[in-house]
Amino acid sequence: MKYKNILPIAALSLMFLSSCDDNLMDWEKDPEHGAVTGAELPLELVEKIGRYEPLKNYTNFVLGNGIGADLYMSDAAYRKIVNENFDEVTPGYAMKHGAMVNSKGEINFATIDAFIAETKKAGLKVFGHTLVWHSNQNASYLNSIIAPTVIPGSSGTNILDIAGLKSGAFTNWARNNPGKGISVVANSGLTSTSQAVQLQSSATSSAAYNLQLTSPNVPINAAHNYEISFYIKSDVAGKGRLSFNASLTNQYPYKDWYATGGSWTEAFATTSSWQQVKIKLAPGDFKAGSTTFQFNIDLGYLPNVTYLIDVNTLAVVDLDAPVGVTNLVSNGKFNTDINGWSKYNGATDALSLAGAANAYEGNGAMKVVNATSDAANQWKTQIHSDFTSTLTLDKDYTISFMIRSEATGSVRCSTTGTTAHYQGDQATSPTWKLIEWKFKGNGTETGLNFDLGGTAGTYYIDNVVVSDGSSSGGATPPVNIDKTDAEKTIIIGNAMADWITKMMAHYKTSVFAWDVVNEPMKEDGTLRNGTEGDTATDYFSWIKYLGKDYAVTAFKLARTNGNATDKLFINDYNLESRLDKCDGLIEYVKYIESKGATVDGIGTQMHISLTTDKDKIVQMFQKLAASGKLIKISELDIRLGTATPTVEQQASQAAMYQYVIDMYKKYIPAAQQYGITIWGVSDSVKEHEFWLPNESPNLWDANYVRKHAYKGTADGLAGKDVSTGFSGELVKK
Repeated sequence: MKYKNILPIAALSLMFLSSCDDNLMDWEKDPEHGAVTGAELPLELVEKIGRYEPLKNYTNFVLGNGIGADLYMSDAAYRKIVNENFDEVTPGYAMKHGAMVNSKGEINFATIDAFIAETKKAGLKVFGHTLVWHSNQNASYLNSIIAPTVIPGSSGTNILDIAGLKSGAFTNWARNNPGKGISVVANSGLTSTSQAVQLQSSATSSAAYNLQLTSPNVPINAAHNYEISFYIKSDVAGKGRLSFNASLTNQYPYKDWYATGGSWTEAFATTSSWQQVKIKLAPGDFKAGSTTFQFNIDLGYLPNVTYLIDVNTLAVVDLDAPVGVTNLVSNGKFNTDINGWSKYNGATDALSLAGAANAYEGNGAMKVVNATSDAANQWKTQIHSDFTSTLTLDKDYTISFMIRSEATGSVRCSTTGTTAHYQGDQATSPTWKLIEWKFKGNGTETGLNFDLGGTAGTYYIDNVVVSDGSSSGGATPPVNIDKTDAEKTIIIGNAMADWITKMMAHYKTSVFAWDVVNEPMKEDGTLRNGTEGDTATDYFSWIKYLGKDYAVTAFKLARTNGNATDKLFINDYNLESRLDKCDGLIEYVKYIESKGATVDGIGTQMHISLTTDKDKIVQMFQKLAASGKLIKISELDIRLGTATPTVEQQASQAAMYQYVIDMYKKYIPAAQQYGITIWGVSDSVKEHEFWLPNESPNLWDANYVRKHAYKGTADGLAGKDVSTGFSGELVKK
């Protein structure tokens, strides 16, 4: 039997051929769309599905769709389906912290602004997704703001004798006016293990010299420039100066104590935070014929102040001292350019000059962006510089450099030449790190490579030195000061407040419902605590730093900075398979509200399959209904375990969609039904590159053709088999 006079179905991009079974139609490739996925469906069913109205016509509650903002903007067919069938859209990724916040913490609203403008044309609402989550964060930025503070080393070799301080005997140092006491204390310096000189002013202290520590004689060349530096803090606001012996023409000079180009003053101020004092002495400051000088640290201005000076940072540097080593690369500081360096391998924009803000010291650094993660082929992003001369056989060489990366990364050095050398992989992080590599020359080496292809990311390299000796002559290793837990709590709390406040304010007139907190619970119903060990580059645990009340803060911020009528949700997954997790989430909502915040609704994601326990689905809805909150199915999709499902699998999928919707309507009171969001539009590979690849979980197939699941969903929304009301023959013979 041949089919004739088939009703036109605009939604079906198929070509019909005769079949050995009169109840089936063959599927053939349409050159305009590509291969059809899925099994043959009964023709009468195909025609029924084609006559269904758009899904949103079958329900009074909000019918949403989780979509890719980029696909919506770029794919007209995709956009048409969304516009016709749904009331509300949830951007799957583009509205999250990771997508919108850059490495400086700035929010780029442009993509979502354009997306919202386009959805408004179609009469769609946008559901904000999501404000606070442990995944899809710009973790590099968040980790960078709580990373250790990097204290650069001195500008060169320290010629000040600090051995007497390290021993605690003050050999060659003088405590001329000790006030209440001058001593060396352990574990009180910049780091938890470094020493500090403790100086305490007396109750009657009023003149700078009332508390005075005098240095040893420092040998000098009176024609050279010198730098004196150290790190200091005080328990309360303090004040200090440096004075000098008769070797200087002015023993009590006014100085720009921090070498910042600011005003010259008699003294510097101190606080409870570590800060660097750094001054320079020019040849004109010394008396003719001087061969040494001494300085005094005078801290007696104010009474009852306790000062700490980190011993290891006390330094005097001869800025005009002869260079101890010859650098075998011509440009290792990058203060003005990256001349002498080139990209051997990598993306077109892999190599560039970074400004002073991203330099270890000075005015610039080399910036390398690596787009690959190939641990076995680090050379795939490779930056090269020629040596100024070929290396010598059997001579020892040292390569040193400072490096940091915006996220956890990896670097390896190698050499070019007849026989190359390869350094082992070195870990990098957002904190500056000094790396040294020593090897023996073979007489053929002609250049240095930085191999960065092992781990994708952005890297900054500074102070590169290649020397022919056991000591590199490069930068003095920096001191890293860890922030305290209390400091991290304040910093991360401020970052959360900044993010939520700005998002809610910016979208106050266009977004009226939000996932404020996403996936707070572990599978056993207890709260995540930040020790789950996720190593993804976009993983950041807010609760680790802010504690159990992080969600309380998030909901209060969202409510304060949004509209009073906004609907604010908490959202999680597997609530239908782990009822203890469902219970835990409901209890956490009660806790949040006990702390003065208001949670309007609970979202249950429901990424399920055909084998999901239907009885537990019912129990979940009963538990959620008992919470009294608005209930939203927030991310519904149903996996089949294959990208090419059978007819039977598609029928089962349709039945499961209908069952979920039926149970939602049955057990969630109408006043608590916020609505249902279907996660994704179609089974196209474009939608499933990162989410459920090689699957078929959606209502449209890979060619945007309605599946059996479309009918199951529509019937569930309508509360009946819509097709029983169709009039006329579906197939005319």
